[in-house]
Amino acid sequence: METAVESGSRMRGLTRLMLDYLALTKPRVMSLLLFTAMGGAFLAARAVPPWEYILVVLIGGFLASGGASALNMWYEDDIDQVMHRTDHRPVAGGRIKPMNALIFGIALNVASFAVFYIFANVLAAALAIAGSALYVVLYTALLKRTTTQNIVVGGAAGAIPPLVGYAAILGVLELEAWYLFAIVFFWTPPHFWALSLLIKDDYARAGVPMMPVVSGEAATRLQILLYTVLMLPLTVMFYFATSKLGVVYLAAAVVLGVAFFALALRLWRTGERKDTANLYKFSLAYLFLLFVALMVDAATLSF
Repeated sequence: METAVESGSRMRGLTRLMLDYLALTKPRVMSLLLFTAMGGAFLAARAVPPWEYILVVLIGGFLASGGASALNMWYEDDIDQVMHRTDHRPVAGGRIKPMNALIFGIALNVASFAVFYIFANVLAAALAIAGSALYVVLYTALLKRTTTQNIVVGGAAGAIPPLVGYAAILGVLELEAWYLFAIVFFWTPPHFWALSLLIKDDYARAGVPMMPVVSGEAATRLQILLYTVLMLPLTVMFYFATSKLGVVYLAAAVVLGVAFFALALRLWRTGERKDTANLYKFSLAYLFLLFVALMVDAATLSF
C-alpha cells in the first residue's frame, strides 16, 4: 500500500510535470498574443463579443500559441541550453523529452484548428495554423539562425492573432483588420531588438545572428528608431480608416506614440542599458494599452 509520504511525493512530481508542460506554452508571451486577438474580436463585433466567441478566441488562441511555443522549444533545444535566459526551460533543462514536446506542440495545434473550425469558421482556423507555421517554420527554423532580419520577417507570426480574432467573429478580413496586423508587425522589431540588446551576449554565445551581435548596438538602436517612426503613423491612420474607433483610441495612439518615440530617440542617443530596459518594458505596456483603448471604443461606440 502506498504511504502518505509516497503519495505526496508522487503528487508533487505530477504537479511539477504539469507546470513544465504549461511552461512549454510560454504563458507570458501568450498573454499578450491573446489580448491582441481579443482586440481583433472586439473591433469586428463593434461591441463586446458574445461570450461563446470570447471563449473560442481564448481557447483556440491558447492552443495555437501554446503549440507553436512548444514546437519552438523542441526545435531550439540546442540554443536554449547555451543561453542563460532559456537554459531553465523544460526541454533544455532535461525535464521533458524533445519528442514529447514535439508531440505536445502538434497536438495543441491540431486542437486549435478543430476549435476554430467547429465553433467559428475555417478562415479563423486556417489563420491560427498559419501563425504557428510562420513562427515555427519561417522564424524558428529558417530565419533565426541565418539573418539579422529574422525578427522583421518572422514578426508576421506575432501579428496574426488580431486577424484570428477578427475572422472568428466575421469570417472575413476587412481593411481595418490588416491595420491591426501592420501595427503589431511594425511594433515587433523595436520591442524585440530592445530585448536583444539586453541579452546580446546570450545570443552571441549561442551563435544566433541577432542584429546587435552582427551589426552592432549603434545600428540596432537606429533600426529601433526607424521602425518606431514607421509604426506610429499607422496607429493614427487606423483611426481615420475605420468608423469603429473614437477619441479614446486616438488619444491613446497619440500620447503613447509620443512616449514611445521619446524613449526610442533617447535610446538612440545614449545607448545606455537603463534606456534599453525602459524601452523594452514600455513597449509591452504600449501594445497592451493601445489595444485596451481600441476595445473600449469598439465596445462603447455601438451604444
